[in-house]
Amino acid sequence: MAIDHQMVVIQIQVGKNFIDDVLIDGGSRVNIITKNLRVQLGLPKFNPTPYNLRIVDQTITKTLSFIRDLKIFVQGIPYTITFIVINSSVLDYSYSMC
Repeated sequence: MAIDHQMVVIQIQVGKNFIDDVLIDGGSRVNIITKNLRVQLGLPKFNPTPYNLRIVDQTITKTLSFIRDLKIFVQGIPYTITFIVINSSVLDYSYSMC
């Protein structure tokens, strides 16, 4: 019997921006955002991070920076999240982050 794995997605608010279809991944250890999306949302640029990150396809990439204590809203409820910023060129574009 095949198991139907459905992804759970939500809408979040970052500042004045609303982002639809954000994947809920309770198994992740870090929250990632691409550099392009960081720029598009007008989020600040921070100093580089000295970390490597193993992404979904098991490749290892150097992180660009991190955003600490970013307030997001999920259905009007505020959450404080830390994001690691990566270069979007390391992602397989069949894997959507938002």
